[in-house]
Amino acid sequence: MENRTKAQKITEWIAFAFGNLGHSAFYGALSTYFIVYATSDMFVGIEKNTANKLIGLITALVVIIRLAEVVIDPILGNIVDNTKSRWGKFKPWQIIGSVVSSILLVVIFTGIFGLAKVNWIAFAIVFTIVFVVFDVFYSLADVSYWGMVPAISNNSKERGVFTSLGSLTGSIGWNGLAIIVVPITVYFTYLATGKHEQGSQGWLAFAVIIGLLSILSALSVVLGTKEKHNVIRDSAKEKTTIKDVFVGIAKNDQLLWISLSYLMFSVAYVTTNGVLYYLFKFVLGKPNEFWIAGVVATIVGFTTSPLYPILNKFISRKVLLTIGQCAMIVAYIIFITAPSQLFITIGLVLFNFSFTQLVTVLSLTDSIEYGQLKNGNRNEAVTLTIRPMLDKISGAFSNGIVGGIALLAGMTGSATAADMTAKNIHTFDIFAFYIPLGMAILSLLTFLFKVKINEKMHAEIVEELSAKLEAEAVEKQ
Repeated sequence: MENRTKAQKITEWIAFAFGNLGHSAFYGALSTYFIVYATSDMFVGIEKNTANKLIGLITALVVIIRLAEVVIDPILGNIVDNTKSRWGKFKPWQIIGSVVSSILLVVIFTGIFGLAKVNWIAFAIVFTIVFVVFDVFYSLADVSYWGMVPAISNNSKERGVFTSLGSLTGSIGWNGLAIIVVPITVYFTYLATGKHEQGSQGWLAFAVIIGLLSILSALSVVLGTKEKHNVIRDSAKEKTTIKDVFVGIAKNDQLLWISLSYLMFSVAYVTTNGVLYYLFKFVLGKPNEFWIAGVVATIVGFTTSPLYPILNKFISRKVLLTIGQCAMIVAYIIFITAPSQLFITIGLVLFNFSFTQLVTVLSLTDSIEYGQLKNGNRNEAVTLTIRPMLDKISGAFSNGIVGGIALLAGMTGSATAADMTAKNIHTFDIFAFYIPLGMAILSLLTFLFKVKINEKMHAEIVEELSAKLEAEAVEKQ
Protein backbone atom coordinates (compact mmCIF):
# COMPACT_ATOMS: atom_id res chain seq x y z
CA MET A 1 0.00 0.00 0.00
CA GLU A 2 2.88 2.27 -0.94
CA ASN A 3 2.54 5.98 -1.85
CA ARG A 4 -0.90 6.40 -0.31
CA THR A 5 -2.14 8.79 2.33
CA LYS A 6 -3.93 7.58 5.43
CA ALA A 7 -7.21 8.90 4.05
CA GLN A 8 -6.72 6.92 0.83
CA LYS A 9 -6.03 3.77 2.80
CA ILE A 10 -9.15 4.19 4.92
CA THR A 11 -11.26 4.90 1.82
CA GLU A 12 -9.95 1.75 0.19
CA TRP A 13 -10.60 -0.32 3.33
CA ILE A 14 -14.21 0.90 3.54
CA ALA A 15 -14.88 0.44 -0.18
CA PHE A 16 -13.48 -3.09 -0.23
CA ALA A 17 -15.30 -4.05 2.96
CA PHE A 18 -18.67 -2.79 1.74
CA GLY A 19 -18.17 -4.88 -1.39
CA ASN A 20 -18.53 -8.09 0.57
CA LEU A 21 -21.67 -6.96 2.40
CA GLY A 22 -23.86 -7.38 -0.66
CA HIS A 23 -21.77 -10.17 -2.11
CA SER A 24 -22.12 -12.40 0.95
CA ALA A 25 -25.82 -11.58 1.30
CA PHE A 26 -26.23 -12.64 -2.32
CA TYR A 27 -24.45 -15.95 -1.70
CA GLY A 28 -26.54 -16.55 1.42
CA ALA A 29 -29.76 -15.93 -0.49
CA LEU A 30 -28.67 -18.43 -3.11
CA SER A 31 -27.10 -21.16 -1.00
CA THR A 32 -29.44 -21.09 2.00
CA TYR A 33 -32.75 -19.38 1.32
CA PHE A 34 -33.43 -20.41 -2.26
CA ILE A 35 -33.96 -24.00 -1.17
CA VAL A 36 -36.20 -22.81 1.68
CA TYR A 37 -38.28 -20.91 -0.88
CA ALA A 38 -38.30 -23.93 -3.20
CA THR A 39 -39.49 -26.32 -0.49
CA SER A 40 -42.15 -23.98 0.90
CA ASP A 41 -43.65 -21.49 -1.57
CA MET A 42 -42.22 -22.03 -5.05
CA PHE A 43 -44.78 -24.68 -5.99
CA VAL A 44 -47.85 -23.50 -4.09
CA GLY A 45 -50.95 -24.42 -6.07
CA ILE A 46 -49.38 -27.55 -7.53
CA GLU A 47 -50.47 -31.03 -6.42
CA LYS A 48 -48.28 -32.22 -3.50
CA ASN A 49 -46.78 -35.29 -5.20
CA THR A 50 -45.88 -33.23 -8.26
CA ALA A 51 -44.49 -30.46 -6.06
CA ASN A 52 -42.27 -32.93 -4.18
CA LYS A 53 -41.01 -34.33 -7.49
CA LEU A 54 -40.13 -30.82 -8.64
CA ILE A 55 -38.38 -30.10 -5.33
CA GLY A 56 -36.33 -33.26 -5.81
CA LEU A 57 -35.65 -32.28 -9.43
CA ILE A 58 -34.46 -28.78 -8.48
CA THR A 59 -32.28 -30.16 -5.70
CA ALA A 60 -30.66 -32.64 -8.08
CA LEU A 61 -30.24 -30.06 -10.85
CA VAL A 62 -28.58 -27.53 -8.54
CA VAL A 63 -26.14 -30.17 -7.27
CA ILE A 64 -25.30 -31.47 -10.76
CA ILE A 65 -24.98 -28.04 -12.35
CA ARG A 66 -22.76 -26.62 -9.63
CA LEU A 67 -20.52 -29.68 -9.52
CA ALA A 68 -20.18 -29.60 -13.32
CA GLU A 69 -18.96 -26.02 -13.09
CA VAL A 70 -15.91 -27.18 -11.13
CA VAL A 71 -14.29 -27.50 -14.55
CA ILE A 72 -15.68 -24.19 -15.77
CA ASP A 73 -14.61 -21.98 -12.86
CA PRO A 74 -10.83 -22.13 -13.45
CA ILE A 75 -11.56 -21.19 -17.07
CA LEU A 76 -13.57 -18.18 -15.86
CA GLY A 77 -10.67 -17.26 -13.59
CA ASN A 78 -8.36 -17.42 -16.59
CA ILE A 79 -10.67 -15.07 -18.50
CA VAL A 80 -10.50 -12.56 -15.63
CA ASP A 81 -6.73 -13.02 -15.30
CA ASN A 82 -6.20 -12.27 -19.00
CA THR A 83 -8.48 -9.21 -19.04
CA LYS A 84 -6.79 -5.96 -20.06
CA SER A 85 -8.68 -2.71 -19.60
CA ARG A 86 -8.17 0.87 -18.48
CA TRP A 87 -9.92 -0.12 -15.21
CA GLY A 88 -7.70 -3.17 -14.59
CA LYS A 89 -8.55 -6.86 -14.86
CA PHE A 90 -11.06 -7.16 -12.00
CA LYS A 91 -13.36 -4.15 -11.99
CA PRO A 92 -15.19 -4.78 -15.29
CA TRP A 93 -16.23 -8.23 -14.10
CA GLN A 94 -17.37 -6.86 -10.75
CA ILE A 95 -20.03 -4.82 -12.53
CA ILE A 96 -20.95 -7.25 -15.30
CA GLY A 97 -21.09 -10.25 -12.98
CA SER A 98 -23.10 -8.51 -10.27
CA VAL A 99 -25.68 -6.93 -12.59
CA VAL A 100 -26.38 -10.07 -14.64
CA SER A 101 -26.46 -12.44 -11.65
CA SER A 102 -28.74 -10.07 -9.69
CA ILE A 103 -31.26 -9.93 -12.53
CA LEU A 104 -31.25 -13.72 -12.83
CA LEU A 105 -31.59 -14.12 -9.05
CA VAL A 106 -34.90 -12.26 -9.29
CA VAL A 107 -35.97 -14.46 -12.21
CA ILE A 108 -35.21 -17.61 -10.18
CA PHE A 109 -37.20 -16.29 -7.22
CA THR A 110 -40.22 -15.80 -9.48
CA GLY A 111 -40.22 -19.56 -9.96
CA ILE A 112 -39.28 -18.83 -13.59
CA PHE A 113 -42.50 -16.80 -13.76
CA GLY A 114 -44.63 -19.73 -12.59
CA LEU A 115 -43.66 -21.90 -15.55
CA ALA A 116 -43.95 -25.11 -13.49
CA LYS A 117 -47.71 -24.61 -13.25
CA VAL A 118 -47.91 -24.61 -17.05
CA ASN A 119 -45.42 -27.29 -18.04
CA TRP A 120 -42.99 -28.92 -15.60
CA ILE A 121 -40.71 -30.24 -18.39
CA ALA A 122 -40.34 -26.76 -19.87
CA PHE A 123 -39.69 -25.48 -16.34
CA ALA A 124 -36.85 -28.00 -15.83
CA ILE A 125 -35.21 -27.05 -19.14
CA VAL A 126 -35.47 -23.29 -18.65
CA PHE A 127 -34.42 -23.51 -14.98
CA THR A 128 -31.27 -25.44 -15.95
CA ILE A 129 -30.26 -22.88 -18.58
CA VAL A 130 -30.99 -19.88 -16.35
CA PHE A 131 -29.16 -21.39 -13.37
CA VAL A 132 -26.03 -22.18 -15.42
CA VAL A 133 -25.84 -18.64 -16.83
CA PHE A 134 -26.61 -17.22 -13.39
CA ASP A 135 -23.85 -19.24 -11.74
CA VAL A 136 -21.28 -18.27 -14.39
CA PHE A 137 -21.82 -14.54 -13.85
CA TYR A 138 -21.96 -14.92 -10.07
CA SER A 139 -18.56 -16.66 -10.28
CA LEU A 140 -17.10 -13.83 -12.34
CA ALA A 141 -18.22 -11.33 -9.69
CA ASP A 142 -16.86 -13.49 -6.86
CA VAL A 143 -13.48 -14.12 -8.49
CA SER A 144 -13.01 -10.46 -9.35
CA TYR A 145 -13.87 -9.36 -5.79
CA TRP A 146 -11.39 -11.57 -3.96
CA GLY A 147 -8.89 -11.14 -6.80
CA MET A 148 -8.51 -7.53 -5.68
CA VAL A 149 -6.71 -8.66 -2.50
CA PRO A 150 -3.38 -9.68 -4.12
CA ALA A 151 -3.77 -6.80 -6.57
CA ILE A 152 -3.99 -4.31 -3.70
CA SER A 153 -0.94 -5.56 -1.76
CA ASN A 154 1.72 -8.28 -1.78
CA ASN A 155 2.25 -8.00 1.98
CA SER A 156 0.66 -10.81 3.98
CA LYS A 157 -0.22 -8.60 6.98
CA GLU A 158 -1.79 -5.90 4.81
CA ARG A 159 -3.78 -8.53 2.98
CA GLY A 160 -4.96 -9.66 6.39
CA VAL A 161 -6.46 -6.22 7.06
CA PHE A 162 -8.44 -6.19 3.81
CA THR A 163 -9.55 -9.80 4.22
CA SER A 164 -10.62 -9.32 7.85
CA LEU A 165 -12.62 -6.21 6.96
CA GLY A 166 -14.23 -8.06 4.06
CA SER A 167 -14.96 -10.96 6.38
CA LEU A 168 -16.54 -8.59 8.92
CA THR A 169 -19.02 -7.12 6.45
CA GLY A 170 -19.45 -10.53 4.83
CA SER A 171 -20.50 -11.91 8.19
CA ILE A 172 -23.08 -9.14 8.51
CA GLY A 173 -24.34 -9.75 4.97
CA TRP A 174 -24.53 -13.52 5.37
CA ASN A 175 -25.84 -13.75 8.93
CA GLY A 176 -27.98 -10.64 8.70
CA LEU A 177 -30.24 -12.50 6.28
CA ALA A 178 -31.44 -14.69 9.15
CA ILE A 179 -32.61 -11.51 10.91
CA ILE A 180 -34.41 -9.94 7.96
CA VAL A 181 -35.65 -12.86 5.85
CA VAL A 182 -38.82 -13.60 7.84
CA PRO A 183 -39.86 -9.93 8.37
CA ILE A 184 -39.25 -9.07 4.70
CA THR A 185 -41.03 -12.09 3.26
CA VAL A 186 -43.98 -11.76 5.63
CA TYR A 187 -44.30 -7.96 5.21
CA PHE A 188 -44.29 -7.96 1.41
CA THR A 189 -46.59 -10.97 1.29
CA TYR A 190 -48.99 -9.03 3.55
CA LEU A 191 -48.83 -5.99 1.24
CA ALA A 192 -49.72 -8.20 -1.73
CA THR A 193 -52.27 -10.54 -0.17
CA GLY A 194 -53.31 -9.12 3.20
CA LYS A 195 -52.12 -12.33 4.90
CA HIS A 196 -49.50 -12.37 7.70
CA GLU A 197 -47.45 -15.26 6.29
CA GLN A 198 -44.53 -16.05 4.05
CA GLY A 199 -45.52 -16.24 0.41
CA SER A 200 -44.07 -16.10 -3.09
CA GLN A 201 -44.58 -12.30 -3.25
CA GLY A 202 -42.43 -11.84 -0.15
CA TRP A 203 -39.68 -14.08 -1.50
CA LEU A 204 -39.62 -12.09 -4.74
CA ALA A 205 -39.23 -8.83 -2.81
CA PHE A 206 -36.43 -10.44 -0.80
CA ALA A 207 -34.58 -11.34 -4.03
CA VAL A 208 -34.98 -7.83 -5.44
CA ILE A 209 -33.56 -6.25 -2.26
CA ILE A 210 -30.57 -8.60 -2.21
CA GLY A 211 -29.90 -8.05 -5.91
CA LEU A 212 -29.85 -4.27 -5.51
CA LEU A 213 -27.54 -4.53 -2.51
CA SER A 214 -25.18 -6.73 -4.52
CA ILE A 215 -24.94 -4.18 -7.34
CA LEU A 216 -24.32 -1.28 -4.93
CA SER A 217 -21.59 -3.27 -3.20
CA ALA A 218 -19.87 -4.00 -6.51
CA LEU A 219 -19.92 -0.30 -7.38
CA SER A 220 -18.25 0.44 -4.03
CA VAL A 221 -15.29 -1.78 -4.89
CA VAL A 222 -15.01 -0.43 -8.44
CA LEU A 223 -15.04 3.23 -7.37
CA GLY A 224 -13.10 2.95 -4.11
CA THR A 225 -10.17 0.61 -4.75
CA LYS A 226 -7.16 0.58 -7.05
CA GLU A 227 -4.96 -2.17 -8.40
CA LYS A 228 -1.28 -1.68 -7.57
CA HIS A 229 1.77 -2.33 -9.72
CA ASN A 230 5.08 -3.84 -8.61
CA VAL A 231 7.81 -6.04 -9.99
CA ILE A 232 6.05 -9.26 -8.97
CA ARG A 233 2.65 -8.41 -10.47
CA ASP A 234 4.10 -6.73 -13.55
CA SER A 235 6.16 -9.83 -14.34
CA ALA A 236 2.94 -11.65 -15.28
CA LYS A 237 2.53 -10.09 -18.70
CA GLU A 238 1.95 -13.16 -20.86
CA LYS A 239 -1.53 -14.54 -21.27
CA THR A 240 -2.04 -17.97 -19.74
CA THR A 241 -3.68 -20.83 -21.61
CA ILE A 242 -6.31 -23.20 -20.27
CA LYS A 243 -3.60 -25.87 -20.04
CA ASP A 244 -1.42 -23.51 -17.97
CA VAL A 245 -4.34 -22.97 -15.60
CA PHE A 246 -4.93 -26.62 -14.76
CA VAL A 247 -1.21 -27.50 -14.72
CA GLY A 248 -0.55 -24.59 -12.37
CA ILE A 249 -3.30 -25.71 -10.01
CA ALA A 250 -2.16 -29.34 -10.08
CA LYS A 251 1.46 -28.42 -9.29
CA ASN A 252 0.62 -26.07 -6.42
CA ASP A 253 0.49 -28.59 -3.57
CA GLN A 254 -0.24 -25.97 -0.90
CA LEU A 255 -3.21 -24.64 -2.85
CA LEU A 256 -4.60 -28.18 -3.11
CA TRP A 257 -4.28 -28.99 0.61
CA ILE A 258 -5.73 -25.63 1.64
CA SER A 259 -8.60 -26.26 -0.75
CA LEU A 260 -9.35 -29.73 0.61
CA SER A 261 -9.39 -28.47 4.19
CA TYR A 262 -11.65 -25.55 3.32
CA LEU A 263 -14.03 -27.70 1.29
CA MET A 264 -14.74 -29.98 4.25
CA PHE A 265 -15.22 -27.00 6.56
CA SER A 266 -17.45 -25.20 4.09
CA VAL A 267 -19.72 -28.19 3.44
CA ALA A 268 -20.24 -28.54 7.20
CA TYR A 269 -20.74 -24.82 7.79
CA VAL A 270 -23.07 -24.10 4.87
CA THR A 271 -25.12 -27.25 5.42
CA THR A 272 -25.72 -26.43 9.08
CA ASN A 273 -26.65 -22.85 8.24
CA GLY A 274 -29.01 -24.20 5.63
CA VAL A 275 -30.92 -26.34 8.14
CA LEU A 276 -31.12 -23.86 11.01
CA TYR A 277 -34.46 -22.54 9.78
CA TYR A 278 -35.79 -26.10 9.77
CA LEU A 279 -34.38 -26.58 13.27
CA PHE A 280 -36.36 -23.63 14.60
CA LYS A 281 -39.49 -24.38 12.60
CA PHE A 282 -39.81 -28.16 12.82
CA VAL A 283 -37.72 -29.26 15.82
CA LEU A 284 -38.18 -26.38 18.27
CA GLY A 285 -41.53 -25.34 16.82
CA LYS A 286 -40.53 -21.65 16.96
CA PRO A 287 -40.05 -20.38 13.38
CA ASN A 288 -40.67 -16.76 14.41
CA GLU A 289 -37.61 -16.92 16.67
CA PHE A 290 -35.26 -17.86 13.84
CA TRP A 291 -33.98 -14.27 13.96
CA ILE A 292 -32.02 -15.31 17.07
CA ALA A 293 -29.67 -17.34 14.87
CA GLY A 294 -29.00 -14.29 12.72
CA VAL A 295 -28.43 -11.97 15.65
CA VAL A 296 -26.03 -14.37 17.36
CA ALA A 297 -24.06 -15.01 14.16
CA THR A 298 -23.89 -11.30 13.30
CA ILE A 299 -22.71 -10.28 16.77
CA VAL A 300 -20.09 -13.02 16.89
CA GLY A 301 -18.89 -12.22 13.37
CA PHE A 302 -18.82 -8.51 14.16
CA THR A 303 -16.64 -9.31 17.17
CA THR A 304 -14.25 -11.90 15.75
CA SER A 305 -13.41 -10.40 12.34
CA PRO A 306 -11.86 -7.16 13.65
CA LEU A 307 -9.98 -9.23 16.23
CA TYR A 308 -8.15 -11.23 13.57
CA PRO A 309 -5.47 -8.66 12.53
CA ILE A 310 -4.92 -7.80 16.19
CA LEU A 311 -4.58 -11.41 17.37
CA ASN A 312 -2.52 -12.33 14.33
CA LYS A 313 0.22 -10.02 15.58
CA PHE A 314 0.79 -12.44 18.45
CA ILE A 315 -0.85 -15.69 17.35
CA SER A 316 -0.22 -17.53 14.08
CA ARG A 317 -2.93 -18.25 11.51
CA LYS A 318 -2.79 -21.96 12.17
CA VAL A 319 -3.46 -21.51 15.89
CA LEU A 320 -6.34 -19.08 15.24
CA LEU A 321 -7.90 -21.52 12.79
CA THR A 322 -7.51 -24.35 15.32
CA ILE A 323 -9.28 -22.34 18.02
CA GLY A 324 -12.21 -21.61 15.72
CA GLN A 325 -12.49 -25.18 14.44
CA CYS A 326 -12.45 -26.60 17.97
CA ALA A 327 -15.24 -24.18 18.94
CA MET A 328 -17.23 -25.41 15.94
CA ILE A 329 -16.73 -29.04 16.95
CA VAL A 330 -17.93 -28.33 20.50
CA ALA A 331 -20.97 -26.55 19.01
CA TYR A 332 -21.96 -29.70 17.12
CA ILE A 333 -21.69 -31.76 20.28
CA ILE A 334 -24.04 -29.30 22.00
CA PHE A 335 -26.52 -29.41 19.09
CA ILE A 336 -26.59 -33.20 19.26
CA THR A 337 -26.74 -33.68 23.03
CA ALA A 338 -28.76 -30.65 24.25
CA PRO A 339 -31.44 -29.64 21.69
CA SER A 340 -33.06 -26.89 23.77
CA GLN A 341 -33.25 -23.24 22.75
CA LEU A 342 -30.85 -22.08 25.48
CA PHE A 343 -28.13 -24.58 24.61
CA ILE A 344 -28.69 -24.12 20.88
CA THR A 345 -28.04 -20.39 21.37
CA ILE A 346 -24.79 -21.21 23.19
CA GLY A 347 -23.92 -23.63 20.41
CA LEU A 348 -24.56 -20.93 17.79
CA VAL A 349 -22.06 -18.63 19.53
CA LEU A 350 -19.37 -21.32 19.36
CA PHE A 351 -20.38 -22.41 15.85
CA ASN A 352 -19.82 -18.91 14.46
CA PHE A 353 -16.61 -18.24 16.38
CA SER A 354 -14.40 -19.18 13.46
CA PHE A 355 -11.42 -17.68 11.66
CA THR A 356 -11.40 -20.46 9.05
CA GLN A 357 -12.65 -18.50 6.06
CA LEU A 358 -10.31 -15.62 6.86
CA VAL A 359 -7.31 -17.91 7.18
CA THR A 360 -8.27 -19.81 4.04
CA VAL A 361 -8.59 -16.70 1.88
CA LEU A 362 -5.23 -15.40 3.13
CA SER A 363 -3.53 -18.77 2.68
CA LEU A 364 -4.90 -19.12 -0.86
CA THR A 365 -3.82 -15.55 -1.61
CA ASP A 366 -0.30 -16.25 -0.35
CA SER A 367 -0.17 -19.43 -2.41
CA ILE A 368 -0.17 -17.19 -5.51
CA GLU A 369 3.45 -16.18 -4.87
CA TYR A 370 4.25 -19.74 -3.79
CA GLY A 371 3.00 -21.04 -7.14
CA GLN A 372 4.72 -18.22 -9.04
CA LEU A 373 8.08 -19.05 -7.46
CA LYS A 374 7.60 -22.79 -7.92
CA ASN A 375 6.10 -22.90 -11.41
CA GLY A 376 7.05 -19.56 -12.98
CA ASN A 377 3.42 -18.45 -13.60
CA ARG A 378 1.41 -15.92 -11.62
CA ASN A 379 -2.32 -16.65 -11.71
CA GLU A 380 -4.10 -14.21 -9.40
CA ALA A 381 -7.69 -14.65 -10.49
CA VAL A 382 -7.27 -18.32 -11.34
CA THR A 383 -5.91 -19.16 -7.91
CA LEU A 384 -8.63 -17.16 -6.19
CA THR A 385 -11.22 -18.92 -8.34
CA ILE A 386 -10.61 -21.94 -6.16
CA ARG A 387 -12.39 -20.59 -3.07
CA PRO A 388 -15.55 -19.53 -4.96
CA MET A 389 -15.48 -22.89 -6.71
CA LEU A 390 -15.27 -24.65 -3.35
CA ASP A 391 -18.10 -22.47 -2.04
CA LYS A 392 -20.22 -23.54 -4.99
CA ILE A 393 -19.43 -27.20 -4.37
CA SER A 394 -20.31 -26.86 -0.69
CA GLY A 395 -23.41 -24.88 -1.65
CA ALA A 396 -24.42 -27.68 -4.02
CA PHE A 397 -23.97 -30.31 -1.34
CA SER A 398 -25.79 -28.08 1.14
CA ASN A 399 -28.75 -27.61 -1.20
CA GLY A 400 -28.79 -31.33 -1.83
CA ILE A 401 -28.68 -32.19 1.86
CA VAL A 402 -31.25 -29.57 2.86
CA GLY A 403 -33.59 -30.59 0.05
CA GLY A 404 -33.09 -34.23 1.02
CA ILE A 405 -33.85 -33.49 4.67
CA ALA A 406 -37.01 -31.61 3.71
CA LEU A 407 -38.25 -34.56 1.68
CA LEU A 408 -37.07 -37.45 3.90
CA ALA A 409 -38.11 -35.82 7.17
CA GLY A 410 -41.46 -34.56 5.89
CA MET A 411 -40.49 -30.90 6.28
CA THR A 412 -42.17 -29.58 3.14
CA GLY A 413 -45.27 -27.58 2.26
CA SER A 414 -47.62 -26.91 5.17
CA ALA A 415 -46.00 -29.36 7.63
CA THR A 416 -45.41 -28.12 11.19
CA ALA A 417 -43.49 -29.22 14.28
CA ALA A 418 -46.58 -31.13 15.45
CA ASP A 419 -46.25 -33.42 12.41
CA MET A 420 -42.68 -34.45 13.26
CA THR A 421 -41.99 -37.97 14.55
CA ALA A 422 -38.92 -39.33 16.36
CA LYS A 423 -37.81 -40.81 13.04
CA ASN A 424 -38.14 -37.42 11.33
CA ILE A 425 -36.00 -35.76 14.01
CA HIS A 426 -33.38 -38.54 13.84
CA THR A 427 -33.12 -38.15 10.06
CA PHE A 428 -32.69 -34.41 10.56
CA ASP A 429 -29.92 -34.85 13.17
CA ILE A 430 -27.87 -37.22 11.01
CA PHE A 431 -27.60 -34.85 8.06
CA ALA A 432 -27.68 -31.59 10.01
CA PHE A 433 -25.15 -32.38 12.75
CA TYR A 434 -23.48 -35.81 12.73
CA ILE A 435 -22.09 -35.72 9.18
CA PRO A 436 -20.97 -32.05 9.40
CA LEU A 437 -19.23 -32.82 12.73
CA GLY A 438 -17.11 -35.47 11.05
CA MET A 439 -16.21 -33.10 8.22
CA ALA A 440 -15.21 -30.32 10.64
CA ILE A 441 -12.80 -32.70 12.39
CA LEU A 442 -11.26 -33.89 9.08
CA SER A 443 -10.90 -30.27 7.92
CA LEU A 444 -8.91 -29.34 11.01
CA LEU A 445 -6.62 -32.36 10.79
CA THR A 446 -5.89 -31.68 7.11
CA PHE A 447 -4.91 -28.08 7.74
CA LEU A 448 -2.75 -28.90 10.75
CA PHE A 449 -0.75 -31.66 9.11
CA LYS A 450 -0.65 -30.72 5.41
CA VAL A 451 -0.69 -26.91 5.07
CA LYS A 452 2.84 -25.54 5.45
CA ILE A 453 2.57 -22.01 4.07
CA ASN A 454 2.35 -19.36 6.81
CA GLU A 455 3.18 -15.70 7.35
CA LYS A 456 6.93 -16.27 7.77
CA MET A 457 7.19 -18.60 4.81
CA HIS A 458 5.26 -16.17 2.59
CA ALA A 459 7.53 -13.25 3.51
CA GLU A 460 10.55 -15.36 2.54
CA ILE A 461 8.90 -16.32 -0.75
CA VAL A 462 8.14 -12.68 -1.63
CA GLU A 463 11.72 -11.67 -0.86
CA GLU A 464 13.19 -14.49 -2.92
CA LEU A 465 10.77 -13.89 -5.80
CA SER A 466 11.46 -10.15 -5.89
CA ALA A 467 15.23 -10.72 -5.95
CA LYS A 468 14.88 -13.31 -8.71
CA LEU A 469 12.70 -11.11 -10.92
CA GLU A 470 14.87 -8.03 -10.42
CA ALA A 471 17.96 -10.06 -11.35
CA GLU A 472 16.24 -11.35 -14.48
CA ALA A 473 15.23 -7.79 -15.40
CA VAL A 474 18.84 -6.63 -15.09
CA GLU A 475 20.08 -9.49 -17.28
CA LYS A 476 17.63 -8.53 -20.05
CA GLN A 477 18.85 -4.92 -20.15
